[in-house]
Amino acid sequence: MTSTAGSEAGQGGYTPRRAARAEDVGVGALDYRVWHWDAPGGRPVVFLHGWMDSGATFQFAVDHLPADWDIIAPDWRGFGGSDRAPESYYFPDYLADLDALLDRYFPEQPVLLVGHSMGGNVAGLYAGVRPERVQRLISLEGFGLASAAPEAAPERYAAWLDSLRETPGLRSFESYDALAAHLQRQNPRLTAERADYVARCWGESAVDGTVELRGDPRHKRPNPVLYRLEEAMACWRRVTAPTFWLLGAESDVLRRAGAESDFETRLACFAEIRTEVIEACGHSIHLDQPVRLAESIRVFTGD
Repeated sequence: MTSTAGSEAGQGGYTPRRAARAEDVGVGALDYRVWHWDAPGGRPVVFLHGWMDSGATFQFAVDHLPADWDIIAPDWRGFGGSDRAPESYYFPDYLADLDALLDRYFPEQPVLLVGHSMGGNVAGLYAGVRPERVQRLISLEGFGLASAAPEAAPERYAAWLDSLRETPGLRSFESYDALAAHLQRQNPRLTAERADYVARCWGESAVDGTVELRGDPRHKRPNPVLYRLEEAMACWRRVTAPTFWLLGAESDVLRRAGAESDFETRLACFAEIRTEVIEACGHSIHLDQPVRLAESIRVFTGD
């Protein structure tokens, strides 16, 4: 399949400088939607989105990156245009999906790997597990999570079992305009044209005329497996790529991730790392300050 980002619902108010091509590719038993700003022979770049987002929303930053970069941004399983998992979502599957996508798109070249939030956490783990495949690593607020004590396991398993008794739901909206307005209420930094574009990437028209979010609501279930920060840090210590960690000055994710007190300890896991705080910016750096983000990426890569 080939289409332009946002084209399923109309492009809306934002006109890309460099439109992506939507490619549906097999990854294991699932069909994956991959947004491809192709430039054969150019620098291989992979963007990984966060929870309930889509690879297509990196468009705003891509528009300010070099035109000769060969860029892909997949929709993770269960998000956007990619298939939903048949049973549940197991975090290591994201690593396997990324591995398969690199085999397909960039089998011979290490990539510039850029991940936001959940995608940043996947990127950080992958860069330590497959260090030879990552030429440079950029994490946009992918700090890991708060370390969970083993004593929390019984309650977590119970909460997970309880969640299996009914299927969670996602909110629907009466129109794309209503979804865009909701996005701006949630994030006042999002301009009207960008909100309209994101709404058309995140939403799809339902049979009854409403707009539903393109995401599997089962992602809302609690993870039965506790997060082990020590395991993540062990992976980070194996990262050989120069690493760039970006933070939004007005984001509260560092606090919610339980990383304020040990942030320097987390940073120290990486052999070569730099950080930057983006002003007038919340958690969604690629939506709030895409031009500044693109400039920072170009400085980091020397392009």
